[in-house]
Amino acid sequence: MIIADLSNRELTRILNGPGLRWGSGPFSIHLKNSIPNFTDYLSLIYGGHPVIEEPWEDIADFHIQLTTNSNYRRFWKPQVFFQLDGVNHLAPFPKDHAPPMFEWGWNFSIAGRANHFLILHNAVIAKGDRAMLLPGIPGSGKSTLCAAMVLRGWRLLSDEFALLHPESGLVFPTARPIALKNQSIEIIREFSKDAILGPDFAKTRKGTVAHMRPPDDSIKNMDQVAKPTWVVSPHYQEGQNQILEQIPKEHAFLLVAANAFNYETLGDAGFKAVARVVKESTIFNFRYSNLEEAVETLEIMTNNDKKGLAP
Repeated sequence: MIIADLSNRELTRILNGPGLRWGSGPFSIHLKNSIPNFTDYLSLIYGGHPVIEEPWEDIADFHIQLTTNSNYRRFWKPQVFFQLDGVNHLAPFPKDHAPPMFEWGWNFSIAGRANHFLILHNAVIAKGDRAMLLPGIPGSGKSTLCAAMVLRGWRLLSDEFALLHPESGLVFPTARPIALKNQSIEIIREFSKDAILGPDFAKTRKGTVAHMRPPDDSIKNMDQVAKPTWVVSPHYQEGQNQILEQIPKEHAFLLVAANAFNYETLGDAGFKAVARVVKESTIFNFRYSNLEEAVETLEIMTNNDKKGLAP
């Protein structure tokens, strides 16, 4: 069973009662929710994710609950709170911003608890078992490029984290929604009619935010790990000519390590994991302004690389 198989009424009942469990790659989540507008979002954006049914209905990696005010504020500027294991870990959002509260809270949970992986702040896409890591600071165009590549047939592993297993050197998928911000929302809507986007949430801490549903194929293949093969650091610059330039390996280590949440926590294992990515990948800086051209350039680069012809 997948989440979309549940009617809105049944999904609401489960979320308000025992809670819903579903799988997301190497993780399982148990969610309770009492915010009315959240059910529609979950059904639309997470509809393809597999529901975990009995036995052991109380076992999950993350026990999350979205709640609202119980005092007078439920009538005046009500808020939504994110609880992990019954504890409020984040400042509340306005009540009608429950979906971005959930997404950012789950990101917080993974970043703080998944230390059996080296957690890189990268989008990750793949063709077959070969992964492309897309590191980038906010505003670099990382998520926009990730969404465009996925809409052109690449498999989504994650928009937010590269979960790199230190021993195997492989990336584990989660295939969660792609978070788009501000002008990127309309760019992706115009880029492909196949993009399924949730509602816009204005005036968040990152501006206006909307989430793109992961393709069903990416969800169905969340058990397929991938080997880092390319690292492409995107830099969107409006009106500038496109440049794809390879980075020498001796300069690439910092690019990869600087995006790790828990590099120091893992110590020697983290160092070896980053060194392995650098050694076994081709690494680029990529400046782009036209999304269609950017996708075509990366397609050509990766196809040539399979023939041993990468620059």
